[in-house]
Amino acid sequence: MQVTGGNSNEKVHWADVCAADVPQDVPHLIATGITPSGPIHLGNMREVVTGDLVYKAMKERGLEVELIYNADDFDPLRKVYPFLPESYSQYIGLPICDIPCPCGKHKSYAEHFLEPFLKALEELDVKPTVLRSSELYRSGKFTEEIKTVLENAAEIKEILERVSNRKLPETWVPFYPICKKCKKISNAEILGHDSEKHLVKYRCDCGYEGECDYSKGEGKLVWRVDWPMRWANLNVTVEPFGKDHAAAGGSFDTGKEIVEKIFRADAPYPVAYEWISLKGKGAMASSTGVAITIDSMLEIVPPDVLRYLIVRSKPEKAITFDPGMGLLTLIDEYAKLAEKGDSREYELSKISSVATDIPFKHLVTVVQIAKDDDSIIEVLKRSGYNVENSDAVLKRAQRAKIWVDKYAPDMVRFTVQKELPSEVYTFTEEERYALEILVAKMEGMPEWNAENLHNAVYKTGEEADINPKAIFTCIYKAILGQERGPRAGWFLEALGHDFVTKRIVEAVGAGAQ
Repeated sequence: MQVTGGNSNEKVHWADVCAADVPQDVPHLIATGITPSGPIHLGNMREVVTGDLVYKAMKERGLEVELIYNADDFDPLRKVYPFLPESYSQYIGLPICDIPCPCGKHKSYAEHFLEPFLKALEELDVKPTVLRSSELYRSGKFTEEIKTVLENAAEIKEILERVSNRKLPETWVPFYPICKKCKKISNAEILGHDSEKHLVKYRCDCGYEGECDYSKGEGKLVWRVDWPMRWANLNVTVEPFGKDHAAAGGSFDTGKEIVEKIFRADAPYPVAYEWISLKGKGAMASSTGVAITIDSMLEIVPPDVLRYLIVRSKPEKAITFDPGMGLLTLIDEYAKLAEKGDSREYELSKISSVATDIPFKHLVTVVQIAKDDDSIIEVLKRSGYNVENSDAVLKRAQRAKIWVDKYAPDMVRFTVQKELPSEVYTFTEEERYALEILVAKMEGMPEWNAENLHNAVYKTGEEADINPKAIFTCIYKAILGQERGPRAGWFLEALGHDFVTKRIVEAVGAGAQ
């Protein structure tokens, strides 16, 4: 079975292969999950969108399937990250669901980072059932599984040591109590277990000895045991996860044996994925500050294009994201795909509410010419674009504005000069003559559009016996005060007949003095 990748238009996509590989006669649950310990970035998006693509492919096959997103908000704060004030050092070790919100507008630290991520998922047309680990633990949903783990701690220890090839302390137990004194998720010494009352006696590093009731969520399992426990409890059948978990002896390998031997259940169908890296900076991670959050990315990139970033590459292929010129290339690539409208990649990327008819590169030019919303609409209307849905058009234009401000390289940025730039005084007599011919052609042009303007420059070059590149340079100097600029046809079309012809006439006259 052939799988698409890159720019292929084959109908069978990697998500379809996953959908065909799983059992066809049972209900399915696809689980995704991220710890909201910091800004949830573009790299994290790969997990949830990968799950969503498999979900959609399975739905199309007529399978019974549900997609969940589990927010691991019961994890501890591990350190004061670069984006946090030093005052947060007092919360290290506490569950992030119990830590105050950094901005004071959310009920917890975890929700502060989770809320914008969930809104971004809606824009991306990803609609999972959202679970929170803190609520699952504290509702008692995992009580029986935790009891099973504590009763089989020795066997679990043997599995972990053998499969991961590492040595654990003799007293190791795969359960972390939440200390009633220091409130931290503690790698405490476990002193006893009352399975009937669901109580664990412990001695915390802070010196406190006490009991916790795991049926009330007063403790949690260590990660390598928590993961397979959830597979069994939630009946997870498919799960995407990062390549670190997929390494030999990694948490998927240990989880697979634990879920089979301890919980008498099956491991999910694995979809291991590679990282998304930021060009020139490496793999994205909130903890290192090398990241672009999904919500900030959606400020500049249409959501269907962000989906396409994941759709077009097989999960095991690393993605390097370039928010500069690489983004324009990606948007252009998707626009060509959307124009054809018949590829599987387009089917899995498209979002019906997104307008894609105005090229992003053209908007990058327009928003640097037009300084307000009315002017943007006027310029686009003059260029022949459908601006009936002005809200959608302006939202797309706003993305282009933000991209220019934050990510555009200098070669893309420009400013239309209000006054005639001094560079026009360097024009040669030959160049001024060519510009006079060009203005005459512009005045007689049947329609003011990019193609006619582009052709007029080349015909002028032939008549004046001058390289058309020199004419383009003169145009940029007269309007921008620099030698280069955006694609001339679109640029001049957007500026309009009156402004362009008046400025070129002024430039010819000034240069002749």
